[in-house]
Amino acid sequence: MPHARLPTHAAYYEVHGEAAGPPLLLVTGMGGSCRGWLGLQVPDFAPRHRTVIYDHRGVGESGDPGGAFSSADLADDAAALLDALSIERAHVLGAFMGGMVAQELALRHPDRVDRLVLVGSWARADAKRRMLLEKWKEMVEHGNPLEVLAKERMLWTLSDETLEQTDLVHPMLQGYLRERFPLSDDTFARQCDACLEHDTQARLGEIGAPTLVLCGQQDQLAPPKFSRELATGIHGAHLVTIPGAAHLVMAEAAKRFDQVVLQFLEDER
Repeated sequence: MPHARLPTHAAYYEVHGEAAGPPLLLVTGMGGSCRGWLGLQVPDFAPRHRTVIYDHRGVGESGDPGGAFSSADLADDAAALLDALSIERAHVLGAFMGGMVAQELALRHPDRVDRLVLVGSWARADAKRRMLLEKWKEMVEHGNPLEVLAKERMLWTLSDETLEQTDLVHPMLQGYLRERFPLSDDTFARQCDACLEHDTQARLGEIGAPTLVLCGQQDQLAPPKFSRELATGIHGAHLVTIPGAAHLVMAEAAKRFDQVVLQFLEDER
């Protein structure tokens, strides 16, 4: 399995496709591994853009240097991965925490980002989301059963319509229980802290990369108000809200999601 040696740890990564042009770096959200991109996004993206996926520090097969980390630290990890893969410049797509990382990557390493896609993310958490992430952190710290944690996350990330589909939801829940989360409780708690501390609100105007902000209309974890704030703050950003989808818009409306992303990446400037 390929690993890249970064300054702080060894990062697991995969590269799919051999298309010319700027590669596409997919930055995973909180509590997941890069393999979440394999079923629905990589098959559509890789034939047209060389697609790089990777695990954050402490997730899956990536090493864990220990200690607290911020979205800025994770952005530096992403830049170091691009260095290790000899990629000077890439399109960058990040979902939720990955979108926070992508914002910091565009701010801290602007020459590395060609086009930027922010999915179900925010510039700064509000009081309700702060309380929610603090609750999630306490749930893992207090040793709540995995089934409780899985149901809690599904309630906040799936649309009402999807949750009605028991033939879909039950296998998804069983998959969570069978495979467990790809990170320790401690790493998940540190990811919660990184999302809580993330704040680019006053710096959004400094992002120069052409930007697409994308969200599910029914997203409760990062409601559309956050995407509107991002699109308003980033000069020239384009906002797309997908009906009938919630936080996991890339799964609930995969074909539409992939189509919108590819169109943005390939539009003439």
